[in-house]
Amino acid sequence: MISLKDLISEEQDAKVIEKILPKVQEYCTSNEEIQYIAVQKKTLGVNFSPDCIALTNKRIIVVRPKSFGLTLEFKDYSWLNVADVHTKESFFGATITIKTVSGQTDSIEDIPKAQARRLYRFAQEMEEQKREERRERDLEDKRATAGGGITINNPNTQNQPTTAEDPMEKLTKLKTMLDNGILTQEEFDSTKKEILSRM
Repeated sequence: MISLKDLISEEQDAKVIEKILPKVQEYCTSNEEIQYIAVQKKTLGVNFSPDCIALTNKRIIVVRPKSFGLTLEFKDYSWLNVADVHTKESFFGATITIKTVSGQTDSIEDIPKAQARRLYRFAQEMEEQKREERRERDLEDKRATAGGGITINNPNTQNQPTTAEDPMEKLTKLKTMLDNGILTQEEFDSTKKEILSRM
């Protein structure tokens, strides 16, 4: 579990972290770990209730104090649904913008640059990981909808009985899947060879 000391490495306000950390931990699910918290720091004027961004291994949690800090508003974005996190630095600080795969955006201004850079690095790593997961999930969905009974070298289904289907029809479906980018050339060749061997 992350400690208060771990979270004030880029000059976060310790009092704010002390107040926010237990609240965010209450919202964490099982196996969810807080990785980092960035705290807004306004350079012009005093900000008694700064906004915060908490990063976990499962999502981004934006915490916005309301009613002069008496209540907190939590908004979260699952990493699987985050399309992009980017930062724009100005003279005094940075703006972090979160964009979801559905096109929704959320921004927090006045994040100290060191915190924004660390938050950005972590977000890029998570985006890359989740982008690959989304790509694999999309491929599986496409294969499931377009497959129509074609098995692509799946060891779990190799010994199961299959219904009789015209080999030419299977080859036509297979070619369509290749043309649509659902199959790789290697998968196509392997499955084609298997179908032809049964003719």
